[in-house]
Amino acid sequence: MSVRFIPFARRILLGTALLCGGIPGQNALAGEWSGRIGAELRLFTAAPLDPRQAGNSLSLFAEPEYYTHWNDEKDNLTFVPFLRWDQYDAERTHADIRELTWQHVAHNWELSAGIRKIFWGVTESQHLVDIINQTDLVENPDGEEKLGQPMIDLTLIRDWGTLDVFLLPGFRERTFPGTEGRLRTQLPVDTSQAVYVSSAKRHHLDAALRWRRTLGDWDLGLSHFSGTSREPRLSPGLNNRGEPVLIPRYDLIDQTGLDAQLTRAAWLWKLEAIRRVGQGPAYYAATGGFEYTLSGPFDTATDLGLVAEYLYDERGGDSPNPFQDDLMVGLRFTFNDVQSSDLLIAAIVDRETRASSFSLEANRRLGSRWKLAVEARAFAHSHDDLLAHFRNDDYLQAELSFYY
Repeated sequence: MSVRFIPFARRILLGTALLCGGIPGQNALAGEWSGRIGAELRLFTAAPLDPRQAGNSLSLFAEPEYYTHWNDEKDNLTFVPFLRWDQYDAERTHADIRELTWQHVAHNWELSAGIRKIFWGVTESQHLVDIINQTDLVENPDGEEKLGQPMIDLTLIRDWGTLDVFLLPGFRERTFPGTEGRLRTQLPVDTSQAVYVSSAKRHHLDAALRWRRTLGDWDLGLSHFSGTSREPRLSPGLNNRGEPVLIPRYDLIDQTGLDAQLTRAAWLWKLEAIRRVGQGPAYYAATGGFEYTLSGPFDTATDLGLVAEYLYDERGGDSPNPFQDDLMVGLRFTFNDVQSSDLLIAAIVDRETRASSFSLEANRRLGSRWKLAVEARAFAHSHDDLLAHFRNDDYLQAELSFYY
């Protein structure tokens, strides 16, 4: 749990605030609270592969947010904790600090310190270049949810582009569903036996750089990361009761990434590509494709996006990622109504094994403070693929949130 990062964050926040912005006064600390609370229901269509796993489940969550600023808005503080209680999975019942960040904004530079979430990427199906934050896998199997990462981030804003320099102390281990949880590997992952290549383990100091710039119709990003891999390799082992489990191993890696997006009329052309060294032999991986938007088809107010991407990983069958030679196709509906309704339907198919995953994500506001999110996932023809772990885990999920 992220509580152990509070002393670290407090030291960075106080030190950097003294250097650049001063300690906020009493009036500045009277900031604003907002956020959301809600409930989530998951309904599965089949019994689990492992009889220790639970069936349908209910969970409750809260994500408040505190924001304040001072020094003529040159300094600001954001605090976003997150809590979830799950009916069955003790690993999914967890708390985290998504953000606890002080930020100083100057004319052509910015300095941030504390715990933050940083997103890199442009493609729809996966984000190869998004490496700063650790995946919070107990939240969602799609890998989109992230844990807060302790960092110091210096942003330089120049005519030649924007450069971000990151120092990343305090490594976060990936979360995994527990023995009773669903959408996990057939053997549960024993995080208590995590293995590190670095002798410093969680205390290894990672670093990253990213340059970004808009050139005409192009949005470009070049990045490099050096440190502990956020993606562990899983090896078979035994837990302290002699039961078979998977043990995560965290390697030291160097990853260079490119993300690019070209906007031409109704077309968006997207690419993410990486080269990684240190996790076995050096390898390349890439995801690229397009999204074409039809505005108001059939005389409606709806925008229809046609999405197609190709997912490639040079490691092939040796990759811990199931998407090594796959095609993704999808339809995105943006209804442009007062309820901000949207719908995304997608399928990813392995070109060799025909293993497939299907997803549906829909969102709609209910009044001014409520939001309903519906998600469904299904897996097919996956017996010879890494997705075989989830072949009995087709599910429908409904999440109701109240915003304040």
